[in-house]
Amino acid sequence: MASVELRGFSWRHAGRKAPAVRDVDLRIGSGERVLLLGPSGSGKSTLLGALAGLLPEDSGEQSGEILVDGIDARKARERTGIVFQDPQSQLVMVRSGDDVAFGLENRGFPAGDLWARVDTALDSVGFGYGRARETTALSGGEQQRLALAGVLALRPSLLLLDEPTANLDPEGAGQVRDALRSVLAASESTMVMVEHRVADVVGLVDRVVVLAEDGGLLADGPPGKVFAEHGEELTRQGVWVPGAEPVAVRHAGGPPGAELVRTEDLGLTHPGAETASLSGVDLAVGAGELVAVLGANGSGKSTLALMLGGLLRPTSGRVILAGGAASPHKWRAPRLARTVGSVFQNPEQQFVASNVRDELALGPRRIGMPAGEADRVVGELLERLRLSALAEANPYTLSGGQARRLSVATALATAPGLLVFDEPTFGQDRRTWAELVDLIGTLRDEGRGIVAVTHDRDFTAVLADRSVTIHKGRIAC
Repeated sequence: MASVELRGFSWRHAGRKAPAVRDVDLRIGSGERVLLLGPSGSGKSTLLGALAGLLPEDSGEQSGEILVDGIDARKARERTGIVFQDPQSQLVMVRSGDDVAFGLENRGFPAGDLWARVDTALDSVGFGYGRARETTALSGGEQQRLALAGVLALRPSLLLLDEPTANLDPEGAGQVRDALRSVLAASESTMVMVEHRVADVVGLVDRVVVLAEDGGLLADGPPGKVFAEHGEELTRQGVWVPGAEPVAVRHAGGPPGAELVRTEDLGLTHPGAETASLSGVDLAVGAGELVAVLGANGSGKSTLALMLGGLLRPTSGRVILAGGAASPHKWRAPRLARTVGSVFQNPEQQFVASNVRDELALGPRRIGMPAGEADRVVGELLERLRLSALAEANPYTLSGGQARRLSVATALATAPGLLVFDEPTFGQDRRTWAELVDLIGTLRDEGRGIVAVTHDRDFTAVLADRSVTIHKGRIAC
């Protein structure tokens, strides 16, 4: 069991004027299970990275101290283990057993005892496939449980969880929470978890710590006491307080207008794969219509989104965009950018510029928009998506919620008629979720056609004109 102490801890990313975390004084005792909350951009993920010793000295400026068992966190890395939002960022080997063994081998764990430790870790998270299962054959929930097993095999004294269910379908998220519940019951590790959807995980913790927007702590104590005494203020600041459901008025959607995209018998089979990732998909989306694409992790939703956006070549069937023009994957970038805007599931995959302002300006410049008009568009989007204060920040230093809003803004910058969003609301606090819902609803009402791949049931209930479910690569009847 590890103890944690922060003494006036602040961290400012290189190139940023304002600290990501400011003046935090906090002590976490051995064996405590803590839920770390705060509005989007308050520094939760940065603080978790600091606890894991993952903030290099040359990547920013630190003041104060952050200690694990009285040792600087950077020198205590072997005592900590961290699980990130995206399990694919942690899986490095082809076979599941090898992936769990990877960390142990790097730490020189005795070879004779290694596989017994691997099997124990796999069993602890309810991983039912054994060591030989290929990691690419796993669903999102299974991948996240495998990533958790890889961390648990190291038996960390301090377990850090950064929104471990954010990218998962409801079933997969439930599997990961069940695995965590089992692991925590059998372990004495100290745990710190960041999670926006509080009601789903509050039963796993005995303490809630809330970061304030302007530095320091807003609240600290047992969950019931914190939510009873600070619930209204937390809700105003954007925290998903249990029982305070999101309030969003459904935008009235009329009948769809002119067809913006149509697929005909669309499919994709990856080279060497025995089965198709997607097959036989017929789908049409009109102007002023929002279609939610639902389904479990691994069902083919993101594959469909990439093909609709002209970013992936189908192996069967075709995509036809407005005006009867087919094969958008062959289009030149300026033409594609004017027609369709895409938001990837992982926002970092689409960032190429060194600051937020230039990232937003990239699309307008690519389509030949005059400089004055491009500056106006960028300014409006910065304001509309609450990114003005981050205009000069490196996109890779943004919080998960901020990065998602930037990716949405980049899709809007060229004013395309069709928008394809892959998980547009993930990682958002209550306030920014409502703002994104309002923005996307307004875009729909202005006549944009929108395809939204999502696990967010609240988003679907509020905005979707209709929904389709992908099951094992096909549209379910």
